[in-house]
Amino acid sequence: MSELSHADDQGRARMVDVSDKAVTHRVARAAGVIRMKRETVHAIRDNAVKKGDVLSVAKIAGIMAAKRTSELIPLCHPLMLTDVSLTSKLDESLPGVRVTATAKTTAQTGVEMEAIVAVSVMLLTIWDMVKGIDNALQIGEIVLTEKRGGKGGTG
Repeated sequence: MSELSHADDQGRARMVDVSDKAVTHRVARAAGVIRMKRETVHAIRDNAVKKGDVLSVAKIAGIMAAKRTSELIPLCHPLMLTDVSLTSKLDESLPGVRVTATAKTTAQTGVEMEAIVAVSVMLLTIWDMVKGIDNALQIGEIVLTEKRGGKGGTG
């Protein structure tokens, strides 16, 4: 079982030892979407949702989540993030919202999970804020779109 990075010789879960890995600048980008009724997109655009500014609140939630990834995903290393940025775009063609997150650090391990968690929590926060006006919400297409740094380089 030694070929599994998160398992010890007896097959038990363990954190990967990154002690011997080089400290490098690392970047990861993730994306996702939430589909909704066209009227809900308009309510977000017009800032007419009773809970407040949906996209601003969701952005803060995504940043907070990225910073706490190691508390949510059991075998993730705690990382000092140097930047987390989130963007959102209302998309009439979905209809819904497209979200991207970029996470950066200079460390011995990557920030893929932080970017994915940021996107996921931003989408969940959008859901929470508009669920009272839309019962057709769908979250999907959460993907890692870019990874740079470390031994693997660009991916």
